[in-house]
This record gives sequence, C-alpha cells and structure tokens, in this order.
Amino acid sequence: MTPEEGDPRLAMLVDGIVRLSRGDLSSRMETSPARDDVDAVITGVNLLAEELELVYRQFEKRVENRTAMLHQAHLDMKRMAMTDSLTGLSNRVDLVEKIDLALSEHKEGAAPPALLLLDLDSFKNVNDRFGHDAGDDVLREVAERLRGVVRATDTVARLGGDEFAILVSEATMEIALGVANRTLDVLAKSIDVEEFSVYSRASIGLRLASADHTAESLLHEADTAMYAAKNEGRSTIRTFEPVMLYDRQLRTLMAAELRDAIGSDQLCVHYQPVVNLQDGAINGVEVLVRWEHPTRGMIAPDSFIPLAEEIGAISDLDRWVMATALQQYAIWRAALALPEHFQIRVNISAIELRQLDMVDFVRGLLKRMAVPPESLVIEITESALVSGGEVETYSLLSLKQLGVCIEIDDFGTGYSSISYLRRLPVDMVKVDRSILREPATGSWQPDFVAAVFQLIRAAGLGAVFEGIETRDQAEFLRTLGNVSGQGYFFSKPLPEPDITELLRAGGYLSTNLSDQYT
Repeated sequence: MTPEEGDPRLAMLVDGIVRLSRGDLSSRMETSPARDDVDAVITGVNLLAEELELVYRQFEKRVENRTAMLHQAHLDMKRMAMTDSLTGLSNRVDLVEKIDLALSEHKEGAAPPALLLLDLDSFKNVNDRFGHDAGDDVLREVAERLRGVVRATDTVARLGGDEFAILVSEATMEIALGVANRTLDVLAKSIDVEEFSVYSRASIGLRLASADHTAESLLHEADTAMYAAKNEGRSTIRTFEPVMLYDRQLRTLMAAELRDAIGSDQLCVHYQPVVNLQDGAINGVEVLVRWEHPTRGMIAPDSFIPLAEEIGAISDLDRWVMATALQQYAIWRAALALPEHFQIRVNISAIELRQLDMVDFVRGLLKRMAVPPESLVIEITESALVSGGEVETYSLLSLKQLGVCIEIDDFGTGYSSISYLRRLPVDMVKVDRSILREPATGSWQPDFVAAVFQLIRAAGLGAVFEGIETRDQAEFLRTLGNVSGQGYFFSKPLPEPDITELLRAGGYLSTNLSDQYT
C-alpha cells in the first residue's frame, strides 16, 4: 500500500492521540503485523497511555488518602473543640449544642431536658495545699465519678476551673433530682491525694427546661440556682425559683456599690473590747468593719465580706480596715494612757495573706503610723491557716519576724488539732463562740471548755474566748487562769466615739459596768 492510497492506521493513531489528550487513558491501539514505523508510534502512544494511567491512579489514591486524612483531622479538631482537654468531658461549646438539640426535641414533643450546674466546694484549698497537679488529679477523678451517675443519653461537661454541668435528656424533676443526689453521694467519698484524703463536695443548681427556654437562659437560671446553693453551705442542691433572679440582680448591684464604698465615707469600723477576765481591764479591741449604705442603712459584715471575696475586692477592703484601725490606734496612743500591753486586732482574709506585697504593706503602715509591731494582732481564720500553701506560710513567718502577733480566729469550727497548733507560727487562739454553747440545746459544758483551754495552753499559746454572754460563763472562764474574752456580756462592738470615751474613762469593764455597754 502506497502513502498516496492512505494508511488506515494513521487515522486510528490520530484518533487515539485525541482520546488520550481528552483524558481517556484506558483505550489502547492494536499494532499491525507490519511492525513498521507507524506501529512503533502506536506502541509508543500505548506505553505513554499506560504510564499516564498509572500516574493518574497513584494520584487518585494519594488524593483519596489525603482527603481521608483531612477528614480525620477535621473530626479530631472538632472533637478537640468540643472536648475538655483535662478530663475528656464535653466542654461548654459542646454542651450548648446539645442543649439546643434537646430543647428542639422538646418542642417537637419529647420530654424536657434538665440542667445541673456543679461548683466544687473549697477546691481552691486543694490547689493551694497540694499543688495544681494534685488539683488536676482531683478534677479527673470527679469527672470519672460524674460519668458513673448518668445515663448514656446524658451529657457531662466541664465548663472550666472546678465547675461542671450535667445535661439530663428527657427528664422529669424526679429523674433530675435523682441524678443530683447520686452526684452528692459519689462526691462525698474521699479522694486520695498523695498521703492525704480530700473531699470534693459540690453545690448544685438544678433547672428543668420549659418550652420557651434557650440554651443561654437555661444555663443562666441553673447557674443562679447554683449560687443560691453555695450561699446555703456545702453539699447542697437548689432548684431554680424565679425569686433567685431578683436576689442575684440585687447581689450584682450590691457588688458594684461595694466597690464604690471601699475607701469612701460609706465604710466605718466598730471596736469590740477584749477584756482580761482577771480584773476587767480592756487589753485590746477587735476591729469590725461596717457598711453604712446610703439607702439600706447599716449592713453587717456577714452580708458583704463574702461578696468582697467573690468580686476580688477583699484585699482592698482588708487594707482599708487595717489602715483605718492603725491610724485610730496612733491617735489613742498619743492622746490616752493606754495599758502597756494594749493590742488592736485586725482580721485579714486568706486571699490577702496570699498577696506577695502584704507584708511590705503592713511594715509600711506600722512605720508611717509609728505603731509598735507587737501592738498589732492579725487574726486569720482557722481554715485559712490549716489549708494554706507556701505563700501563706511565708507571709505568716514574715509577719512574725516583723514582730506582729498572729492569732487563730474561729478556733474549734472544724480543724482543731494539737498537731497543727504546735506547727503554725501563731501566738494566740481565739476560741469560737460555738464552744461556749452546745448547738442542740444552747447550753454550755464547762468541762469541755476547760479541756479546750488546756489544749491551747499545752501548745504554749494564749487564749481568747469570744461570745461571752452570761455572768456564769465569765466567772467560770476567770477560774481557768490567764484568759481574755469578749462578748455582749461586756460590750457590743462600739463606734469610735464610744470606745474612745470608754478608754478615756480608764478602760475597765467589770460586771458592774457591763449593763452600760450591752
């Protein structure tokens, strides 16, 4: 066959090249018996198609693998975004999504969800005493216990810090309360931390959802109930009530007003005499802050000191009280003939004890007011001393080196132990008023009181009894030995003009004078 007559293989070759260029890599062309140059070109095109097909398949496989990897990475990132890294529980984002889903199902006819918010009681003491690694161990154990009290359809979440949530799907109030009570039961069991056992009891707020709830409003109302539970004490469950919203709004308003009140003329201090029970001499005063609110009148410290701690204003409050008290002491010292061992007692919070500049602040005040360090007694609550960490211990030791006296306040409210009394850098113990009366009957047991006093003296510490309300109590305590006391039997806390007049008159509160100041 001559070229002029045409070779059909050439048309086939052109068609094959066109198909190849269009991406058809599977087609192949047959060679002829001639095995000439045209066949050689056909063979080359077939080989090219095979190589391109192989490369394409490898590329497809690579794309498939990369797509699978990207999909898995997306799932991992989503899981990380929805999971608390410490405990493996859901986080707030995931919880909100599941609340939204449960509320949608409720609107379509399913039973309503219930939300429990939990805040661990005194968890900060674990971190302060044992360190954050131990605190993390406790949180992981709490998470595992919470998983055990819910159904597979429920959700346990950690919202941050020591706050957890449980979303109970398709619940009734009975079911939700059952979960809440099981939660209290499992958290009542001790958790081993190093060689110690700690307890992770919780305050729980509960809200059963209604059709008009959103995730945000359900969280807010459960959170409001939780704060009500915390205000009532440890290991408590409170279900949401509408009045709680008003109480919380009032508390928020009060918090803003308290910030403005600190350092202004709304705060004042009263002074309660501390009396030597042997002769009635006033050997010191305890400084007690009061809030003279412009519209609510006089507010007792029990109402606003916990609030100051909650909003982070307690350090400013403590320092204002100390500065005011030492300034007044300096005035008395210059104008009155105070007894040689007269001391002014100022309460400070555990939070203030953790401030790194606290000791420098006290040192500066004493120097500026020209007050001898031994005339200042700093009162620290028993629980703060026992659970204190390295910073608190450093502050106490530094205050001792400065010459300031340290007194345990509220002794006998839960931690009393001769071992820690001998270990702590303290000088005196103020025995809580509850020791003077038996809680069930309101009576008191002299033998028990005497034993407490002997415990304190055995530790080489001075003793002050607070809450003395009757002549019998005062007379019995007098028989114990070198004891001081305070209470309404001698005098209620007095404003500055009244306590100044009392000190100017000689500074004695015998039983004959007691009625004048009660």
